[in-house]
Amino acid sequence: GLCCPGRDPACLSAGWRPDRSHGPCYCDQACARTLDCCHDYAEACPVIPCVVSQWSVWSGCTEPCKTTYRVRRRHVIQEPRNGGEACPPLEERAGCVEYWTRQGTECKQSLIPALITTGGFGKARKKRAAADGNERAGYCVEFQLVAIMPGCLHSHHSYTHWMQYLREGHTVCVECQHPALDSRSLHCYGDGSGSKKNQLLHWQAVGNPRCKGTWKRIRQLDTCSCPSVHSFLFI
Repeated sequence: GLCCPGRDPACLSAGWRPDRSHGPCYCDQACARTLDCCHDYAEACPVIPCVVSQWSVWSGCTEPCKTTYRVRRRHVIQEPRNGGEACPPLEERAGCVEYWTRQGTECKQSLIPALITTGGFGKARKKRAAADGNERAGYCVEFQLVAIMPGCLHSHHSYTHWMQYLREGHTVCVECQHPALDSRSLHCYGDGSGSKKNQLLHWQAVGNPRCKGTWKRIRQLDTCSCPSVHSFLFI
């Protein structure tokens, strides 16, 4: 009837040991290493691993109008016993942005970080839009980069190489195309519309959460004229 976690000298019995000697024997978890278990320890105290439930559905963003996170959780169905495998993490978080308040009103644009990716992805979007024939015309916004986090230089995946061309002080063009163009507000979230002159606005690169920074909105145009390495898309 003894099965004790860890090392417990008081978890003592008497009987046969695995080496066929007779005398004091132990039923604590450490006996398997010290080789002084009672002969029936493995059957009487089987290893029972942790068992957890399936993940819950993802929650909403913890806060609207800013880059935060959402959560999903699971719970322990069976605790581990007798040296069984420990329980895995019971909570996971993922990046998240919501552009509408809990009351259903649109967030102030100055509070919303722009999510951007390289302008190279825009070619496929334009082809699809031309084929559909019913997409609204987009626009372009010029920004001056003010601050860039060092994480942009440590983008080793092929789809993040474009981040290494970002430089403080440079002017960049960011296109607002379908489907990022919101049908209700007719603009892309994070484009800085309604912001004050020279107001610092936040941006975040998609694909590398360590690549982010601030910029100032210069002007809005119908089409972009920046070089390809300085042309981006709103997401």
